[in-house]
Amino acid sequence: VIGVVTPDDLAKMRRYFIVIAFIIGMLLTPPDVMSQLLLAIPMWLLFEVGLFISRFVVKGRAAEEEQELVSPDMDQEFENAIADEAVLLKKIEGREKK
Repeated sequence: VIGVVTPDDLAKMRRYFIVIAFIIGMLLTPPDVMSQLLLAIPMWLLFEVGLFISRFVVKGRAAEEEQELVSPDMDQEFENAIADEAVLLKKIEGREKK
C-alpha cells in the first residue's frame, strides 16, 4: 500500500518465505509433521494470495496515475489558461496602442 516493496520483489523472495513459514510452523507446533504442515501451508497460501492481490493493486494505481496525467479535465484547464492568457495579451496590446 505504501510502496516499500513491489510485487516483483515479493515474488523474488518467495522461496525464502516458504522456508520461513515452515520454520515458524516447526517452532509453534508440537513435534509432529502434520501440525507443522497445517500451520505452514496456510501461511504460504496467504502469502500467495497477498502477492496476487498486490499485482492488481499496483496495476490499478499505475492506470489511475496514467489517467490523471492525460485527464480531459486537465486538457480543459490548459485550454482555459491559454484563452485567459490570450485575452490578457490583447488587453495589454490595446493599452500599448493608445
